[in-house]
Amino acid sequence: MTIQDSGYMMEDGVSCLPCTPEEQKRIVTELKYDSERNLKEGNLYFVISSRWVRRWERYVGIDADGNLNQSSDSRHLNTASSNMAEMPGPIDNSDIVQNGSDGDCKEDEIQLRGMLMEAQDYVLVPQKVWEKLHEWYKGGPSLPRKMILQGVYHRNFDVEVYPLCLNLIDSRDESQSVIWLSRKASVTELFQRVCALRGVEQDKVRIWDYFNKRKHAQLFASNKSLEESNLQMDQNILLEQIDGHQSSRFGMDSTGNELALVSMEPSRSSFTIAGGPALFNGHSSGYKSNLYPGSSIGSGLSDRSDSFDANNSVRKRETRGLTGLQNLGNTCFMNSALQCLVHTPPLVKYFLKDYSDEINTQNPLGMHGELALAFGELLRKLWSSGQTSIAPRVFKGKLARFAPQFSGYNQHDSQELLAFLLDGLHEDLNRVKQKPYIEMKDADNHPDEEVAAESWKNHKARNDSVIVDVCQGQYKSTLVCPVCSKISITFDPFMYLSLPLPSTVTRTMTVTVFYGDGSGLPMPYTVSVLKNGSCKDLLLALRTACCLKTDENLLLAEVYENKIYRFLEVPLEPLVSIKDDEHIVAFRYQKKGMEKTKLVIFHRWHEKSKSDYLISGKELFGTPLITYLEGDQISGADIETAVSKVLSTFKRMYSSAKFHIGKENDILSDGLGETCSSSDAHSVENAEIEGTSSRDLSLWLHLTDDRVMTFKPLKKDTLFESGKILRVLLDWTDKEEELYDASYLKDLPEVHKAGFAAKKTRQEAISLPSCLDAFLVEEPLGPDDMWYCPQCKVHRQAIKKLDLWTLPEIIVFHLKRFTYGRYLKNKIDTFVNFPIHNLDLTKYVLNKDAESYIYELYAISNHYGGLGGGHYTAYAKLVEENSWYHFDDSHVSPVNESDIKTSAAYLLFYKRVRSETEMET
Repeated sequence: MTIQDSGYMMEDGVSCLPCTPEEQKRIVTELKYDSERNLKEGNLYFVISSRWVRRWERYVGIDADGNLNQSSDSRHLNTASSNMAEMPGPIDNSDIVQNGSDGDCKEDEIQLRGMLMEAQDYVLVPQKVWEKLHEWYKGGPSLPRKMILQGVYHRNFDVEVYPLCLNLIDSRDESQSVIWLSRKASVTELFQRVCALRGVEQDKVRIWDYFNKRKHAQLFASNKSLEESNLQMDQNILLEQIDGHQSSRFGMDSTGNELALVSMEPSRSSFTIAGGPALFNGHSSGYKSNLYPGSSIGSGLSDRSDSFDANNSVRKRETRGLTGLQNLGNTCFMNSALQCLVHTPPLVKYFLKDYSDEINTQNPLGMHGELALAFGELLRKLWSSGQTSIAPRVFKGKLARFAPQFSGYNQHDSQELLAFLLDGLHEDLNRVKQKPYIEMKDADNHPDEEVAAESWKNHKARNDSVIVDVCQGQYKSTLVCPVCSKISITFDPFMYLSLPLPSTVTRTMTVTVFYGDGSGLPMPYTVSVLKNGSCKDLLLALRTACCLKTDENLLLAEVYENKIYRFLEVPLEPLVSIKDDEHIVAFRYQKKGMEKTKLVIFHRWHEKSKSDYLISGKELFGTPLITYLEGDQISGADIETAVSKVLSTFKRMYSSAKFHIGKENDILSDGLGETCSSSDAHSVENAEIEGTSSRDLSLWLHLTDDRVMTFKPLKKDTLFESGKILRVLLDWTDKEEELYDASYLKDLPEVHKAGFAAKKTRQEAISLPSCLDAFLVEEPLGPDDMWYCPQCKVHRQAIKKLDLWTLPEIIVFHLKRFTYGRYLKNKIDTFVNFPIHNLDLTKYVLNKDAESYIYELYAISNHYGGLGGGHYTAYAKLVEENSWYHFDDSHVSPVNESDIKTSAAYLLFYKRVRSETEMET
């Protein structure tokens, strides 16, 4: 990626920016606030790499949590900022784009890498902030994105980071083109873009929804959005000419059957709502044509039309309940949660029967029945025979309308979707049409049984649905004022339990330690530190791991793209600012030497021309090395000697060379000699370490800057003042490659490598009951969650205790594997040992009305890998068959019960097993 130079850096590194770091911070903060006050559809935002933004924030004095470092003495603040962090340099988005590295792409052709996560990988800034940052620093590339308005009943603004990508197939010549449009763009805009691209007139062509390379529906120019048309990321659309000159290949379906050039009618469901009319177009034909004004239930397309039918080459599924869900672009989170829900026995029984009388179209808290109908239709399709997989495009469209947080093509959390679905289904199926007003009362020393019964009665008076019947339990919440000892007891419903993992306060970090004086080879060390710790904690752990001497110290740095991206020199720098996929190194030195001139050595492969002059060759490689230089004045010869000394530890024992000094242009030069014995090599190595061979060895060195953008040949007699950071680029020729083993400089390990396949790390295992114990432990409320004490008349940090009062037929445990920071979202891969059979929760239930609470596992939502780049799957049990299956998007396969317990388990679904006595009653 060619990055435009800012023009604000002098050769000696002095800043020439038109305003101070404190002024930059103030200007950007004011512009952000102004933008937040004027949100509207169509506003432009710009995507910037989080790496660059973090560098800028450190430079202007914003800490890792986004707080502004305040100081009454602005001069002190600026001095501290300049000492602690260097200027960020030009804006560099090269790490978040997937093309444009040659610098020839137009702005609208540059595309973001997939699977990026906001805050962790990129930051969105308003247009005016971008313009100001670009004015100060230049760089790029510019990545503008528009703000769109999402949702139907709950409207909210969202920046469309990933526009809709469609693959246009022209049936006339079978050529393919890629079109990028907002998912809010109209079908008319799509026609205009296609016709302009292919040079055709709009009234002489047809465009088809060609999902999975099958004709689903003809698209007609209208104001209907592409999202409402159920077009998905990376899907095909087909262009046909009306005069009949289209290729015959595209007039066939996948089996070669002729397709009429008219909109296809969706297949009718093989199921009916028992005792009721057949479902058609996503709703019962017995319903009114519109359940409410503006209803789009009859969309003319159902998920059935996106399935593989019986004539498809894919093998038919004869066993019901084994249909997969196609991935529509990062929708594995949705597929995983849906497979768990549609394999919940009470819900399967409910939605396969007639539930039409319970559709609540008037509930202002619901989705006018549309979500329940869409879910019910999808469940019936998944439980029909003859299909291997279907594409849930219609259901995803409903989600986008009613839950805009799940629209688009970013990865989301299956637990968050599950929570929305359970709540949304409840409101759409709520049997209570008019909710009465009920005033909540405190316990006031009444017996728990009375208070709990009254609370549940009041809850059922407003909330009565199959979800409440099956999925809702009740817990007791006790708050105690730490000052007056006032006790407040309430009983509240729940649909799932979010359990903390008790042994998750630490993280493992791998750091590669280099010797700054060249006295040893680099070695990676993996240490365990507090997750919420600081760089000081990491240094202490490394000191022990690498047996650091009392007179030695460590310098931490992050390496990115073969450069030193930042020095971690602030002891209190939080470790959350270091991501798992980053590369951290440490250089060990004598303490007395670290106050001297710092020398950073970059590496680059170069080639030799026929005239024996070096020419620019490959890019940077390897890990930069750091050492310190002594003396009040440093010469080019001193730098060369220091570089040779640091490299000496990488010398190959079987190779050496004869060297001479070249005086051409007063630049250091070299000549490659003959191979000598290992004893000679050892002598040369010792001479270099002693510093006596500075006149016998020459290296190709250039002075450069921190971004390795400028180069100036290093001369032997050039003098430099001490105390500054000097940077040189070492050009590796055949001679260096023969003399030194560069493999030690390559392939730095990541801070934490999360394997895609979740391993059963049983040595770190914790049990599900221990997670439940941690959930029920007494703890003080956080400072941001204070409780208003009615007796003290002020907010207090009360002590809170949760207890389970009653448990539902279906209980879902959410294992809290994800921790969130401003720029970091970590995942905890600890193995949780959970029972498959006979989970006895009786002892946890305060209400002893029931004999026992014994549960059996029937489904698991799994998450593999890290956030952003991870993947969701599901395990589900066919209860009637007593067999388990693995649902990985469209792929469904049997799995042994012994293999379903992994450290990927995220959501656990249990069904209560009632005793014979309870079943009789």
